[in-house]
Amino acid sequence: MSPLAIARITVALLSGSLFGYGLSLSGMVDPARVLGFLDIASGRWDPSLMFVLGGAVCIAFIAVTIQRRLQRPVFDTQFQIPERTDIDARLIGGSVLFGIGWGLAGFCPGPALSALTTGLTPVLLFIVAMIAGMLLHDRVLARAA
Repeated sequence: MSPLAIARITVALLSGSLFGYGLSLSGMVDPARVLGFLDIASGRWDPSLMFVLGGAVCIAFIAVTIQRRLQRPVFDTQFQIPERTDIDARLIGGSVLFGIGWGLAGFCPGPALSALTTGLTPVLLFIVAMIAGMLLHDRVLARAA
């Protein structure tokens, strides 16, 4: 394995670990906390997710500002930026399904993967269902499109 490949894997591992640690530290691996943010009508609204998202947006803003000044990434030949910018029915439909799943389970993929360390059955079921949905998309829906 080349030194560049090792560096990429190392940076990915460190980035993923930092992300997972941040999710755990902020309590976002707890579905009750996420559902508390989404439930604004109960009178027990939990704004903590808003602060986590706000912190993420601030860091992302800084990273994008730095990225725009670079010719290329440190460990690749070019930036992997999506070319499509249109909003179509598939994007909206996928966003709606994502939101429904998040609202029902209190998990989205990142926190669910971080919560795997708890070994709780609902987390494992969510991960299995998430993988099944990804496989369904890749095997059936993506081929039809």
